[in-house]
Amino acid sequence: MAEFLTGLKRTKMCGEFRSNDIGKKVVAMGFVAKYRNLGGIQFIDLRDRTGIVQVNFSASDHPEVYAKSEAIRNEFVIAVEGMVVARGEKNINTALPTGAIEIEATSLRILSEADTTPFLIAEDIKAGEQLRLKYRYLDLRRQTLQKNLIVRDQIMRATMDYMARKGFVHIETPMLGKSTPEGARDYLVPSRVHSGTFYALPQSPQIYKQLLMISGMDRYYQIAKCFRDEDLRANRQPEFTQIDLEMSYVDDIEDVMKVAEGLIRNIFKTTIGYNVPKKIRRIKYAEAMDRFGSDKPDTRFGLELINLTKLMKSVGTEFAVFQNNIKKGHSVRAINAKGLAGYTRKQIDALQDVVKEYGAKGLAYIAMKPEGISSPIAKFFAEDQWSALIKAVGGETGDLILFVADKDKVVYDALGALRLAIAKKENLIPQDTYDMLWVTHFPLYAYNEEEKRLEAMHHPFTSPVTADLKYLDKKPLKVRAKAYDFVINGQEAGGGSIRIHSREIQEAMFRRINLTEQDITDRFGFFVEAFRYGVPPHGGLAFGLDRLVMLLTGTDNIKDVIAFPKNQSAACLMSDAPSEVEPKQIAELSIEIKK
Repeated sequence: MAEFLTGLKRTKMCGEFRSNDIGKKVVAMGFVAKYRNLGGIQFIDLRDRTGIVQVNFSASDHPEVYAKSEAIRNEFVIAVEGMVVARGEKNINTALPTGAIEIEATSLRILSEADTTPFLIAEDIKAGEQLRLKYRYLDLRRQTLQKNLIVRDQIMRATMDYMARKGFVHIETPMLGKSTPEGARDYLVPSRVHSGTFYALPQSPQIYKQLLMISGMDRYYQIAKCFRDEDLRANRQPEFTQIDLEMSYVDDIEDVMKVAEGLIRNIFKTTIGYNVPKKIRRIKYAEAMDRFGSDKPDTRFGLELINLTKLMKSVGTEFAVFQNNIKKGHSVRAINAKGLAGYTRKQIDALQDVVKEYGAKGLAYIAMKPEGISSPIAKFFAEDQWSALIKAVGGETGDLILFVADKDKVVYDALGALRLAIAKKENLIPQDTYDMLWVTHFPLYAYNEEEKRLEAMHHPFTSPVTADLKYLDKKPLKVRAKAYDFVINGQEAGGGSIRIHSREIQEAMFRRINLTEQDITDRFGFFVEAFRYGVPPHGGLAFGLDRLVMLLTGTDNIKDVIAFPKNQSAACLMSDAPSEVEPKQIAELSIEIKK
């Protein structure tokens, strides 16, 4: 039967006891992580989120307490009174901060008994992810996950401290808002009061934070919950958290970037003691794509892309794949994987699979082996053409040259993914380091191949570069945006832009993405209306809190940094959400369910 504390107070948390507590009478409480009965004496490891302390129960010194302790099993919740004693030189556990001491129990209260858990709660856990998600509250007892959540808390507190010092005001924006579909799918919430209408959960607080600038709040920030109904992967969840900020009277990206860099420095220094460099590199979008095939480049290793389009135009080749793509205005690019000429055909086929995932039709290669060149495309090149090609890629004995020819987007995506795959396989990425950079000067528009129209590359409130306004009507794809992304180790940690504050430019932006007057009114009417009453120049940025925690804790799975995450099907296995609801609830919402 469960006992009660009845006035008993915890002296310290388990992981806080040290040698300077020797000789003190203390009270410790927690979960039983392990028990070992050696006959006449029983040791238990008592655990809470701060760590483990060893407790011993002696049959000779306290026979009644020892007898009671024999009922203890893993995950029982207990309270122990006792004396802190030294373990002795031979028994010190150097792996534990509390390893020099233990508590000799003089009384025991069993606060809660526990059934045998579905899996052993240990750091080297063997249970599969699905089972651990079902019993998430048990998985969260592991110190690794608890440390991740503590780092998350530290980041949030470091953020609030820094933003307050910089004069930003924390303001909450609505969870129930208007659907403005332009990007990922919204999560919709039906209204009972207004039959047939829906709220949308926010994909970001974008419109609201701009309205706060229009309202004169000047400097806003929020640690905001956001929702996107999209396919999931290792670093994506349907609900996620942003560190969101916006500031008025800025017309230049430097103003926002300076605040953002200061925030990142404060977070890294406060949380893990890491000093972010005083100067953070910057790279323009066009250069990032050309060199790395990605707008979030990981520059901790080489394997940069080599553009061979002009060369192939000038020297020529009978290789139809190259020539046909060049005639269509596409590109030919390569990666020189130094020292990997010994890859087997099976290994090269695996690389083929990587590029095909990104739309490439194939992967040509040259293996420059010591005994001679091995390549299925060699026969399509004359000697002078071949020499020019090898020289252009810096080919040497031992190199493996890999080519993709297609539309720029396909080539960038395919080779960008390929360089990452090779780097991971060959352990080319240095660990325990943070590679930080800004990517700037993104295109304002992207062309949607499926819908045959322009769309905003970021969102339709992003300001164009002033010098590019002349291209807005006739050459919109040449227009660059006052947009910027912050990249850490090849991950987009944050991004933002200077916003449009001119009614004329905002209207032109909407026209260019084929929104009719009715579309604009239906989707953004209240926002456009606000532009009639004075808009200060403003800009902002949002950091992904979950990704920051991932980077700071060294995990590659976003589920490790969220207390109660969803699985890859956007379901909570623990609470069985989403779930069916009572017919009465459906009827109240005037909704008909079709299965």
